[in-house]
Amino acid sequence: MTRKINRTPERKSPPIVNRRVRVVCIADTHELHRELAVPDGDLLIHAGDFTFFNHASKINDFNDWLGELPHRYKVVIPGNHDRAFNQDPLFREMITNAVLLINEGVRLCGLNIWGSPVTCDDDAYGHAKREERARLYASIPKDTHILITHGPPYGILDREQGTYRRQGCAELRQALMTSQPRLHVFGHVHAGYGTFENETTQFVNAALLGWAGDLENLPIVMDISAR
Repeated sequence: MTRKINRTPERKSPPIVNRRVRVVCIADTHELHRELAVPDGDLLIHAGDFTFFNHASKINDFNDWLGELPHRYKVVIPGNHDRAFNQDPLFREMITNAVLLINEGVRLCGLNIWGSPVTCDDDAYGHAKREERARLYASIPKDTHILITHGPPYGILDREQGTYRRQGCAELRQALMTSQPRLHVFGHVHAGYGTFENETTQFVNAALLGWAGDLENLPIVMDISAR
């Protein structure tokens, strides 16, 4: 059962006030996380697909690796390849070195963060129907500063190489018009890797796996104000 929370109290630690928070964004590492050189920062975000086949040993290694990183806070959402986290809630207890978000939120570094593993082209986490996704994304708190989803919004960094077909979610794009987070981190569409900015939001497709099956792309580092 998904935890029904939108925000949780910030952990007891020296507050970050009126300064920039360095956010390190990664996604789609597919069990190759130990090959990464991860830049330092205040907050590490993994936007899903840290496994291929949900092997417990790989998940444990991923969690151990998270614990070795120096970032003050780490936030993880599953992706469609991490579907075991939806099929068996015991898998969620394996992530102890990061905050795991599944359609819920947390407050860290003075920022409200909300995350979802749902994608519009895979039913690993349900919400296969458009109206179901619309209801889910309507629940994103209006005061969300950082939104993390596994899949991209429609029309933004969502096109595979050599095709004009968009793979992003129209319902997510519609919800962004209301929530207007400062930063939206996602992956899933590997060839969409990169950044885009509009009047309200900085978008980051942090998918790192390339066509050859290796980590072709680098983590993306963004600075966001905490206030």
